[in-house]
Amino acid sequence: MTAALIRVLLVDDSRLAREMLREILQQEAGIEVVGEAVNGREAVEKARLLKPNLITLDLEMPGMSGMDAITAIMCEKAVPILVVSGVTDAQKAYEAVRRGALDVVSKPDASPASMREFVSKVRMLAGVPVITHIRPIAGLPVTPSPQQVVPAPVSAIPAIAAASCHGHGSKRVFAIACSTGGPQVLASLLPQLPADFPCPVLVAQHISEGFASGMANWLAGLCRLPVRLAVNGEAVCPGTIYISPAEHHCTVSVSRRIAFVERGEHDLYRPSCDRLLESVAEAYRADAVGIILTGMGRDGTLGIARIHGYGGVTLAQDAATSLIFGMNRCAIEAGTVQSVLPDTAIAAEMLKLAGAAV
Repeated sequence: MTAALIRVLLVDDSRLAREMLREILQQEAGIEVVGEAVNGREAVEKARLLKPNLITLDLEMPGMSGMDAITAIMCEKAVPILVVSGVTDAQKAYEAVRRGALDVVSKPDASPASMREFVSKVRMLAGVPVITHIRPIAGLPVTPSPQQVVPAPVSAIPAIAAASCHGHGSKRVFAIACSTGGPQVLASLLPQLPADFPCPVLVAQHISEGFASGMANWLAGLCRLPVRLAVNGEAVCPGTIYISPAEHHCTVSVSRRIAFVERGEHDLYRPSCDRLLESVAEAYRADAVGIILTGMGRDGTLGIARIHGYGGVTLAQDAATSLIFGMNRCAIEAGTVQSVLPDTAIAAEMLKLAGAAV
């Protein structure tokens, strides 16, 4: 049986950008570019007329912006949307995810790896079922306005962290692994943690290079806990959320400091969820809590098993609330996940586990 053709609508005000994406996709079997749009209003109209399986969307366009187009499309007849953006728009790109876009990828360059990443996202997301949203009431914001985040100078962070990590908090640490669909869950889950949450939270989210800082700033505007990009050598502090960069694998040393590991030439995932979870298991043993969320592939399965082997706690997001039931499914099937929960129940479980270990 022949697989259904993936019909793609390209939306970008740059003719060169559209031509580049079209050329990449036209070389792929089973993918057809059915139309192009130069602004958000045209995107909404062509989404209605052409009924694509996927829309690739830039955010900065004249007239109706990409952000407004996402809201309009998701409230009229939902279509899977992939934001294709530059690193400078990373924070806006993740706000677009919160409005209904499925994922974010950097604009591909001429490198084979970059083009492969773009094409794989197109193929994966075209088949994801999406639901039409309720249109927001006029005059009310779609989402809260993010706070202005002013990070400490990178050189100062390890000293600041080391100075504030003594004498309070819980013994527990939480390590979260996620991929496609992860930002949406993180944006719902992490803001539920109170300002006095007594444990560190480390996140390995598969992400394009250069985008992790924008995601950290975006989450910082939603959360009551401080959120920041992890820095090599800094102490892991209670009540702080650390986002792993994509340029290195992020691990925790036995002295409980962030330790970057260079990515190998053949490493599939950036950053590696297994590397983070396995290191947390070694550093914290039975005090480690591993959480594996939505995502494609099996990254994190070995790390969850390591935490389970040391007597730590292991949780996974369930199939019903997962955008992609892949990473979590593999971990569950391996038999090392103790509790399978809907995304809406994970924060409450974290609070219970943190309180039990204070």
